[in-house]
Parts: sequence; structure tokens; C-alpha cells
Amino acid sequence: MHILVLHGVNLNLFGRRDPTHYGTATLEDINRRLETLARELNVTMEAFQTNFEGAMVERVHRALDEDVNAVVINAGAWTHYSYAIADALAVLTVPKVEVHMSNVHAREAFRHESVLAKICAGSVCGFGIMSYELGFRAACALAAANIPQK
Repeated sequence: MHILVLHGVNLNLFGRRDPTHYGTATLEDINRRLETLARELNVTMEAFQTNFEGAMVERVHRALDEDVNAVVINAGAWTHYSYAIADALAVLTVPKVEVHMSNVHAREAFRHESVLAKICAGSVCGFGIMSYELGFRAACALAAANIPQK
């Protein structure tokens, strides 16, 4: 099983950006923890980060022709307005799980809405790095159940 982990805009700044909301873990720390979890679950994973919306859309498009069984995505601010990313993800029939380090529902009002939510199987937020780990576990379980996603 192969899981694609997508990190969106500004997430390369984890560890330096607003530690009150995001903690001190870096993106590299997050990816290392997910790689360890992937080995534990006997799956492979690929992580991809970009600050360019078109590059994210193109990475999702490439997943159509690859052996990707599920997607874990933290789109950052794109979560709240990128219909381009939502439309690209909607084409994938594999499970998609949205994750956020901070509790987006306890923050600014614009962060309460996700344009990705309707095309994701679920969302995990507010648990720091554990949001990624919980989302990764959920994506693996959904992929193993082999239930087609919309």
C-alpha cells in the first residue's frame, strides 16, 4: 500500500511559524514520524510540499497514474479557498484525509470552512503532529477496506 502525504502552502515553515498554534516540530520532523509509522504499518509513503498551487494540482494529477492507495493532505491556507485543489482531489477515487496541526475551529472564522471537506473521508485537527499520525492511520485503514471514495 502506498500513501501520498501532501503539505501545502507555508508548511515548510513549521517549527519557525507561530509555535503557539503549530508547535516547534519541523516539516522534516513530521515526515520522519510518518516514515516511521509507515514502516510500522508496513506501507510506503511519499511526502510532497509546495508553496505553488499549480504544483500541488499537478502532483495530485500525477497520482491518477500512480499506485497511490490514499492521500493525507494538509493544504494549509488553500484549505479555505482552493477549488482548484479540491477539484483535482475529487478526481481521485482513493480515500483522502484532511489534517491540520492546529484546531482550526478555535481560530479565526475564515479557518472554520474547508473547501476540501466535501471530497475528503474525514478531517483530523488540533493534535499537532498527532493529527498527521491519526490521519495517516485513518487513510491506511480506509485504503485497506478498499471502499471507493467520491
